[in-house]
Amino acid sequence: MPILHSIIHRIDKGDGETPARLVPAEAPLAASTALDDLVSGLNDAYHGKAKNWGRFADDEPAAFPAALSAFLDGERDFPSLTRALAEQIVPLVDDHLPVGGHLLVVDHRQGEARYLILALLHHRDGFGIDDALGVVPARQLNLAQMTLAARLDVNQWQNGSASHPYLSWTRDRGGKKLSEAFAEALGAREQRDAGEETRTLLKAFSDFVENEDLPEEASREKTDALVDYASDQAKLGEPITLEDLSELVDEERPKAFYEHIRNSDYGLNPEIPPDKRTLNQFRRFTGRAAGVSISFDSHLLGAAVEYDEDGDRLIIKKVPNGLRDQLKQRQGD
Repeated sequence: MPILHSIIHRIDKGDGETPARLVPAEAPLAASTALDDLVSGLNDAYHGKAKNWGRFADDEPAAFPAALSAFLDGERDFPSLTRALAEQIVPLVDDHLPVGGHLLVVDHRQGEARYLILALLHHRDGFGIDDALGVVPARQLNLAQMTLAARLDVNQWQNGSASHPYLSWTRDRGGKKLSEAFAEALGAREQRDAGEETRTLLKAFSDFVENEDLPEEASREKTDALVDYASDQAKLGEPITLEDLSELVDEERPKAFYEHIRNSDYGLNPEIPPDKRTLNQFRRFTGRAAGVSISFDSHLLGAAVEYDEDGDRLIIKKVPNGLRDQLKQRQGD
């Protein structure tokens, strides 16, 4: 993961009466193993955060994308670009956050792709062990507390991708106003609701499996293939490509799931942003006892399947077509 440019600016905020102020860096960061490890950890932490996905607003050009374009064209240096960005973030800290932090901005490559990632980092107090084996206080960056962060796929933006949501930014619970203000500072416009689109994809998959009337083992294998692929994409910060997913779901008929989505008009784009929390809920409940075998996707619990804890019963609201036909035939005998 070669780092092309990186810098840290500090945003100080004391008590509630003192306005936040920017303490800009004088120069970019020097290359080091510690910096490489920090950026790697930052990317991992960012992929696990709830995010909005979108693009720069074309109809309302903002200062940041214009300045970034000038930087990429060699007309502006990295410290100047990031300082201007930090100045836009200072009011957000003032209005929405109790403390300041260190704004880390990194321009780096992953394979052939180029990304710009930025995050306002905070410290937490901890403990360490010194050379004399004594306990000493130690401060460390808290990557789990990432209220303001964003990631841009530079190549996709420059190539003018029409479907790829090349920009994402954090969306903390209860911080809607902060997220909206952050998007405005970036010049971003939300394009996709990752949670909603992931839920729609999983609904399409459940419909596909039901229509195919697959055996339990085959259904489980396809579910695992979908969740594994989508989870890997979420970890990489990349979208789910429906054609690639379709090939994984059914290798013998690689277009079947893709055509099911297109023909059923679920309104999904060819590429959708994955939502990790939604994916984690999409697993299967299975059980076998006394000649009865039951298996269903976990997201159906409370919807198509209900559990009556008092009576220790499962209530299935929609009987699979094949099973319904068998039951009707048996009743007719």
